[in-house]
Amino acid sequence: MPPVVVALNRAGEPTAHRIAKAFGAPVHGREGRVDRADAYFPNALTHVRDLFAAGLPVIGVCAAGILVRAVAPLLADKTAEPALLAVSDDGAIVVPLLGGHRGANRLAREIAAALGATAAVTTAGDVALGVALDEPPAGWSLVNQSDAKPVMAALLSGAGAEIIGDEAAQADWLAALPPATPGGPNIVCTMQPVETGPDTLHFAPKRAILGVGCARGCPPHELAALVQSVLDEADLHPAALHSVNTIDLKADEPAILQVATGLGAPLRLFAAAELETLTPRLENPSDVVFAEVGSHGVSEAAALSQSPDSVLWFPKRKSANATCALGLAPAPLTELQGRARGHLAIVGIGPGQSTWRTPEASKLIAEAEELVGYGLYIDLLGPLAAGKTRKVFPLGAEEDRCRYALEEAGKGRRIALISSGDAGIYAMGALVFELMDRGPEAQGVSAAARRVEVVSAPGISALQAAAARSGAPLGHDFCAISLSDLLTPREHIVRRLHAAAAGDFVIAFYNPVSKRRRTLLAEARDILLGHRPPETPVLLASSLGRPEEELRYRTLAELEVDEVDMLTVVLVGSSNSRLAHLGEGPRMYTPRGYARRIDGDLKGART
Repeated sequence: MPPVVVALNRAGEPTAHRIAKAFGAPVHGREGRVDRADAYFPNALTHVRDLFAAGLPVIGVCAAGILVRAVAPLLADKTAEPALLAVSDDGAIVVPLLGGHRGANRLAREIAAALGATAAVTTAGDVALGVALDEPPAGWSLVNQSDAKPVMAALLSGAGAEIIGDEAAQADWLAALPPATPGGPNIVCTMQPVETGPDTLHFAPKRAILGVGCARGCPPHELAALVQSVLDEADLHPAALHSVNTIDLKADEPAILQVATGLGAPLRLFAAAELETLTPRLENPSDVVFAEVGSHGVSEAAALSQSPDSVLWFPKRKSANATCALGLAPAPLTELQGRARGHLAIVGIGPGQSTWRTPEASKLIAEAEELVGYGLYIDLLGPLAAGKTRKVFPLGAEEDRCRYALEEAGKGRRIALISSGDAGIYAMGALVFELMDRGPEAQGVSAAARRVEVVSAPGISALQAAAARSGAPLGHDFCAISLSDLLTPREHIVRRLHAAAAGDFVIAFYNPVSKRRRTLLAEARDILLGHRPPETPVLLASSLGRPEEELRYRTLAELEVDEVDMLTVVLVGSSNSRLAHLGEGPRMYTPRGYARRIDGDLKGART
């Protein structure tokens, strides 16, 4: 993902814009302290922490200590953390703080070159050896990552490495290493499997291209076994695979998805017309295949798809339901042709404040090419949404919103569908899967949209936020009921109200009123009064997690429709719920019965 440049004051603002211009990156500026920025934030520590949690590389034009304090609570795994760099206000010094071998050292050097600055790289391998063995360049894979540390330690202690293997001539990036010394480590550059250890590193060039095809519903183990047999025949280590390639009709085929995941290689998809252009290079073109999918070959054409200079290394191999072929490029491949499988993230962002948004949700938003949703919900993302393409739909256009998101993902794009609260609770999650389940014949979505990968990121729901703010009203059995009769028949809602009232549940009312719907909340109150005391506590929680947040407590008998709006969630206690006035103010809670259990234990002890 592209970096974000963070400016905290006017002194560093010119430097921030110079960096941003050099890298095509956005500038995020502190409110009131920076004159010009693509997005503004009120609190530097919170904002940097949010960006870091989302996996975004951060270039802070500020003191290094500010950045360190911001991300310190999140530090856990250096192999997964994004780059974090500090640049002095005057642009003279660039310091990679974290993620040195995940892009920070490279970014530091590039920033230094753009600014005429000094890159204060402190990573031992980069300083002493001129190369980071645990971060090979694009087109190469380090097979035994865990052995990089002892090998680099040996080199830093004065040993020299012997570079061997049939691909050693391709590895010119290793030329800076000291020459071989007796007893020094070995660095093997080959596509073949080799024995490794703390004195031997294996670098595999990504020259092999796997093409696969299969019948719909092919058993995953069948395709996996066929692919493995070809890899064994080629004496090829999976790390030398650049990609797994197939026709776009198979974007959701479980057997192909499992093969790509198991090999750790990206899956790339091609339209039939794209594969058909490669027919003159095929060894086994088939009219039968052409009649079926529109291309004279799938696996062989896919195996040639990543490079115009590639050759068929292993032509098509077949099993009962699957085919595969292996292509070979003349040099390590550094780019991906074709398109990825479409990806739709259904993201619940919670009530709105960033501290209640999960890191997973932030990461999916940061990775998305486009944000789709109701405008208010996208606005709540603040600077995290800055620079993102967005498609805004009004309230009432929920089906259009979900259909658009699915169809755009069907084009191979990464889309994030934004909901407040939890997207699976009275929000867009269910509608997405309903549209996919309908199919085009029932006003669903296209076949391409039905093949996309859909993931859901949970968010803090309004009932959870309201409960946390007020105490513990959901401490015992509870339910949620939407009072909107736009999609649910009114009689169904009334039936559920009677059932919940008779069951003595704590009830969270969603969509309690609107400008046109004013009667169901009053009816719900009257139904509940028939089953629980009039002094039953009620919480009215509005705009949770936002500056205008408001909590109001009422009794069930006092509940009035006119003080409730669409931004309010209503929590009605059970007959056991209590409103206690404690040191911190009113606290609403529903006991689980511990007092009765303790009382029973005491009676038993006395007996």
